[in-house]
Amino acid sequence: MSRSAYIKFVEGSTTKQVTLDEVKQQFKRYTEMTSKTGQQLDWNYAHSAFPYTMEERSEAKGQWFYLKGTDEKLYRYILVGVGSRQVEKQIKQPNLENEEQTNIVPTTEEENYIQITLSPESTHGDKGKANEFCKYLAKEYKAELHLFNGRIMYYNPRK
Repeated sequence: MSRSAYIKFVEGSTTKQVTLDEVKQQFKRYTEMTSKTGQQLDWNYAHSAFPYTMEERSEAKGQWFYLKGTDEKLYRYILVGVGSRQVEKQIKQPNLENEEQTNIVPTTEEENYIQITLSPESTHGDKGKANEFCKYLAKEYKAELHLFNGRIMYYNPRK
């Protein structure tokens, strides 16, 4: 059974939506950062921090790509995609007839997200790296992170 984590763009995020190319650029930035850390430590940290290659299939149609592990025993696949969906929200509006009361009006909004999915063949190493990548992306975008275990981490500024 596949499991997914979501990085949702909410109020306070640095952007409202991203493209797949922007997500790929973030992964490239991540590998550059880790390789510079490795240079400072005189160790090949970039390979350990990002043991994947980015690959895209023709049927993905620009909606997703996957990270293929370089060591089959430790890392296999992580799927990364972007999307949006309509979400119902309730907004409080002042009651024009009675100023002490408010009306709750249902509305729909578009919610954009990055989805990170682990396939049934994914290893524990894949799950650990996927959690690490999710946290990195959520911190960069100041977004709301819904982890694989259902917990939520807030990186967005809140009131």
